[in-house]
Parts: sequence; structure tokens; C-alpha cells
Amino acid sequence: VQLQASGGGLVQAGGSLRLSCAASGLTFGSGNMAWFRQAPGKEREFVSGIDPWNGKTYYADSVKGRFTISRDKDKNTMYLQMNSLKPEDTAVYYCAARNRRIIISAMHQAGAYDHWGQGTQVTVSS
Repeated sequence: VQLQASGGGLVQAGGSLRLSCAASGLTFGSGNMAWFRQAPGKEREFVSGIDPWNGKTYYADSVKGRFTISRDKDKNTMYLQMNSLKPEDTAVYYCAARNRRIIISAMHQAGAYDHWGQGTQVTVSS
């Protein structure tokens, strides 16, 4: 299984970026997929996730209303549209996937995911 994250970059506060996560070797839609991020000196944190069965989406409170997660099953790709970016959104963003569906209460835990992408840097300047 390979997850390839891309789309990061440098943007001014208030700007937008769209991250992509291309999955190969994975049965798309069999397990949860999610985005996490890790800022320097901080733990990796859940940003957003998507249920593999019903497509329901979940967001951290810090990004709710600004970020949108989506997936394209035909392209085996997951996206994260990030709008109204803030300097505190600066981090390395990782996509993650599970082989099987997990209960909602566990989907925020990084340790619950089987596969990880290499990360893409997002830097938001003030």
C-alpha cells in the first residue's frame, strides 16, 4: 500500500490550498481515511476523516467550517480543501488509511491507522 500526499506549499493567511492523497494497493472504501497534521514540537493531531461506508465526514473543531474532506473512488484519491488558512494551520500534513472500518470514537487516534503517506508541508504566513 502506498499513499502519496501532495499539494502543500506556502500561502498567506486567508488563502487556500488543496491537498491530495493518491492511494495505491488499497481497496478504496474498505477502511477509514483521514488527514492528520503535526506542527514542530507538537504531537500529530487529527484534522479530518471520512467514513468508508457512508462517506460521512468528521472534522477537528479547529478546522470546522474552513476545511473540507472528500474522496474520488474512481481516482483512488482523497482531498482536503483548506480555506481561510491561519498561521496556526502551519504543519506537515499526513494522509492515513485503515484496512478496515473503525468505530467513530477511535478514528481520531493516529495509532489506529495502518498506512501513512509521506507528509506534505503547509506553511501559512501572517
